[in-house]
Amino acid sequence: MRTRASHGSPTHEYPNGEGVRKSKKGLMSKLRAAFRPGGALRPFRLLQHDLRILPRRYVSDWTGFNQLILASAVFVFFTNLLPGITFASDLYELTGKTYGTIEVVFSTGLCGIIFSFQPLTILGVTGPFTVLAENIYALCHDSFHIPFLPFMAWTLIHAAWMLYLLAIFNAHDWTMRYVTTFSTDIFSLLNSLIYFYKAIQELQRDRDAVSFAAFLYSIIGAIGTFLLATFLASAECWKPLFHRYFRMIVSEYAAAISIILFIGMPHIGQLATLDKRTLPVSQSFRPSAPERTEFFVRFWHLPVAWVFAALVPGLIITTLFFFDHERYGTKKPSGFAWDIVLLGTTMALCGILGLPPANGLLPQAPLHSESLLHTAPAGRKPGGDGEKANEAQKGSPLPEAPTQTVYEQRWSHLLHACGIMAFVSPPLMHVLGLTPTSVLAGLFLFMGEQSLSVNPILSRVALLLTPPSERVHALPSTMSHYRGIHAYTVLEIVSTVIIFVITLTKAAPVFPVLIILLVPIRLLVMNRFWNPDTLRYVDAWACKDGTPEDDHDAKKAVATASASASALTAEQGRPREREAHGTGLMV
Repeated sequence: MRTRASHGSPTHEYPNGEGVRKSKKGLMSKLRAAFRPGGALRPFRLLQHDLRILPRRYVSDWTGFNQLILASAVFVFFTNLLPGITFASDLYELTGKTYGTIEVVFSTGLCGIIFSFQPLTILGVTGPFTVLAENIYALCHDSFHIPFLPFMAWTLIHAAWMLYLLAIFNAHDWTMRYVTTFSTDIFSLLNSLIYFYKAIQELQRDRDAVSFAAFLYSIIGAIGTFLLATFLASAECWKPLFHRYFRMIVSEYAAAISIILFIGMPHIGQLATLDKRTLPVSQSFRPSAPERTEFFVRFWHLPVAWVFAALVPGLIITTLFFFDHERYGTKKPSGFAWDIVLLGTTMALCGILGLPPANGLLPQAPLHSESLLHTAPAGRKPGGDGEKANEAQKGSPLPEAPTQTVYEQRWSHLLHACGIMAFVSPPLMHVLGLTPTSVLAGLFLFMGEQSLSVNPILSRVALLLTPPSERVHALPSTMSHYRGIHAYTVLEIVSTVIIFVITLTKAAPVFPVLIILLVPIRLLVMNRFWNPDTLRYVDAWACKDGTPEDDHDAKKAVATASASASALTAEQGRPREREAHGTGLMV
């Protein structure tokens, strides 16, 4: 303990001085360790790892090609293009014709071709970015009175170098491991609500633009597209009707079949006389906005003050894209840092060209991986490094069972992106222009339903509404009631509704920040109110090693062991105490 004496004053003590120095010294030691070779913040550590393993896996990604890969490319082509043109219709209306069909298709095709350097990564214009772009346009046009495209170009350039920094400093290692299913489930539910809301918006525009009879048909077309696509998507459940390959094809192309049918229906009989809104498209290879003649933005004309102001939405878009970007179904060595570098490159390129940036898509990315699933032959196991399957060990007493694995290659990604890119040509763009907006509204409903159907929140809501006498699902032995599960579900729903309402206001651009704030809330706050067993039941992330729930169990085990040791010591001391009392001694 250090002391200091002053003239005419008593001695003052600084008990915390040494502690502060030790704390600073410990912090500096941790920072130095983080920047050492192998440390969490060692620059370029993950990038060097990704580039080092790239030659080993690159050749094998192009050597395999078969019918399943071709079918997967066709499947992903439809599941990527159709939602893209749906968002294009919405962007065209709410960005003053700045972003339209040709911009969305061009961006999806271009970014997809560039990202063929990485397998199984499906990119496209997403619903959350659509919400951001629409609100940034409204702020630029109505409040700031500045040109939208130069400001968006600087926003995406800032986001690009921020993504580069995240890749350089290995952000995936020390950020994504803390993102729990609490956050991802809420984000998925938010996407579903956005899809449903966009469908309603599309029908509202039809009501204002067409006759009453045409509006009634728009409602029929939207609901019909949705119901038929939903029905066909369940074709796998039609067994034993039809051959399994027929059921598989109908299920995978449900949305495409429904859209093609309802595109042709308005041209039959008296329906052909109805006025209707169709998807607005360009008549030539030029931007949608009449005042633009080329795909290039003179972003340097923006005043310097607004260049720095674009840092704020740039940070928000960086947060959204980094959080939302993931790859699914890979056994080969991952390359997330290289993914993020490519994502930053495509983002800056889209900003300079005046295109909406593309990002990893849900549910298209996992659907792509599922479409490439096949059964590996018995006695072989898929190679984790991308080489051919290894032979089973000789002398094994039991043969290995067939396993499900994914064809990890780059063909399906490249082919589907090239197919989408072809639609920027005027003849194929004209074909897209035949799509009624009511069909797009139905597709929005279908996308929302498909996203909602796989969300765990839905099953827990059903559990919440089920009377106790009708529940057939048994709880684990460590849990005695459902109250914690129900409270967790209600919190997720309330959080989603609050964030969704914010997306309808001028504060909409900050909603990605709110999604990220859910991560520390789950890690630091919810542990105080929910039992660890409940969190493990509702949050798959909590089942991993090294989570706060494990720390709680460790502390509980230490406390239990300490209490047991104290009880044992007390029990052992009682005979001595009785013996001491018998001899008149104090112990």
